[in-house]
Amino acid sequence: MNYVILKNGIQMPQLGFGVFQIPDLKQCEASVNEALEVGYRLFDTATAYQNEEAIGNALKTSPIAREELFITTKLWISDAGYEKTKKAFFTSLKKLGLDYLDLYLIHQPFNDVYGSWRAMEELYKEGLIKAIGVCNFAPDRLVDLALYNEIAPMLNQIEAHPFHQQQEAQTVMQAYDIQMQSWGPFAEGKNDIFQNELLASIAKNHGKSIAQIVLRWLMQRNIVAIPKSIRKERMAENFAIFDFELTEQEMQDIVALDQKKSSFFDHRDPAMVKWLSNYKS
Repeated sequence: MNYVILKNGIQMPQLGFGVFQIPDLKQCEASVNEALEVGYRLFDTATAYQNEEAIGNALKTSPIAREELFITTKLWISDAGYEKTKKAFFTSLKKLGLDYLDLYLIHQPFNDVYGSWRAMEELYKEGLIKAIGVCNFAPDRLVDLALYNEIAPMLNQIEAHPFHQQQEAQTVMQAYDIQMQSWGPFAEGKNDIFQNELLASIAKNHGKSIAQIVLRWLMQRNIVAIPKSIRKERMAENFAIFDFELTEQEMQDIVALDQKKSSFFDHRDPAMVKWLSNYKS
């Protein structure tokens, strides 16, 4: 396993396991158990995913020591604000069955972000969270939060895959020592990513799958990734990416796939802001 070091010195696995869109609690718990068996130690969930209890159940019966695990969850829009954030945090902690979180993130850049951040700063200082950060923050919003708070975000989880590479956003994060994390590393199969000729050619060069090439590409860009699968053989395949490297030419070739736009939706679209804000976790 590769690790990244967050700005406060916390060590974080670079490859983790995501549970977005696994709402069935029994299936989610089984998937987390299998991921633990494969070797995953970073697990990423959120209040909005409605499966924190499943992760908690899996961790409760796991023989893996707590200090070897890195657990992330996220604050939803409707829980934004100082008091609501404190309440939401402890609710998530209880569902996960934990004494502390390794990483707590503001899930969307909407509502009372500053109130939420003040609460998270306090929880961090109390040792209840090892690291704090955000999701889906565009560079301008991220820098604003970093400049006008005592503690700057340690990580920003954003959409990042070969068709939306976020090169410029990563440059800004690097300038402020904020770790970049990818959600949707496979673009959820959009743009026929698993049939892409360039990625297939690179995969053939290394005797690997396209999924492995994409994850290796993210690793070499120093990006944390959290692929999801409910199939143990696919979990193992995604995990087997530390025995090869892409060449500089291959890394450069993949740059040509960048469409520089989301494959899903624009967080600055007023209609999408309204839709997300009306979503109840």
